[in-house]
Amino acid sequence: MTSQIPGVVINKLSRFTDARGWLSELFREDELPEGFHPVMGYLSVTHPGVARGPHEHVTQSDCFCFLSGKYRLTLWFRSDTGILKEVHETGEENAFLVIVPPGVVHAYENIGEQDAFVLNFPDKLYAGKGKKEPVDEIRHEDIDSEFKL
Repeated sequence: MTSQIPGVVINKLSRFTDARGWLSELFREDELPEGFHPVMGYLSVTHPGVARGPHEHVTQSDCFCFLSGKYRLTLWFRSDTGILKEVHETGEENAFLVIVPPGVVHAYENIGEQDAFVLNFPDKLYAGKGKKEPVDEIRHEDIDSEFKL
């Protein structure tokens, strides 16, 4: 899985399985783009048939790890020639780390039959230090726009 959108990084995640279970390295500093430094992490669970997004950030990059379930990830990028849209399937059978830079509209939808989780390691704190700043998010899901799943 690769992206033609500037700044988007997609790395295959490997799963190492043994009698105890499995392990997957999510990221290593020496494999991240220069200048990208995660500052927090969270886990979200998405129910089957539910989408998160589309939205974008002004200054934040997201670093999603799709290890569970089955997701359809959609990315939109505005260029001088219009909007470039990419759709990728990812999840347990096709695990990836995806870094989405500022200005790239993104959404993911659980297209599987069970709840599934996504890990995110963004490079900005949600609502800033002490959660006292405006949230860096431009939401598109409730407005009529070109960003439809």
